[in-house]
Amino acid sequence: MDSNIALLAFFAAILIVAGLILVVIVYTKGGSQLNQEKYRTKWLTIERSLTKDQPASYHLSVLNADKLLDHALKESGYKGKTMGERLKGAGGKFSNRNAVWASHKLRNQIAHEPDVQVKYDTARRALASFKQALKDVGAI
Repeated sequence: MDSNIALLAFFAAILIVAGLILVVIVYTKGGSQLNQEKYRTKWLTIERSLTKDQPASYHLSVLNADKLLDHALKESGYKGKTMGERLKGAGGKFSNRNAVWASHKLRNQIAHEPDVQVKYDTARRALASFKQALKDVGAI
């Protein structure tokens, strides 16, 4: 009888350890799965909004791309009061962290400096960085 109890306790311990491992795996992946279709649709709208002969579209597309990445980071479970804090938390996820930071800094210039001039190619490069970052976090 004692061997049956010991065997039952052994299997219970294995189940508990397996459950804990599963919890750790889920939490280290960064949280919930993102709705990729929703993010792809929003991303395509942002890409289409960048128009070569409309300089205002350069600013708007960068602002919207930054906002979309920020939303994906929040939804993925990255903590922080600001986008910068969330970028720091997710830094290891990005295949090109410097490019993401440069694009976010461009967004800050657009948002906070009244006479900032952005060229079409600069906006395109920023969008490419944001797109890769969205891929890196599993949003698209």
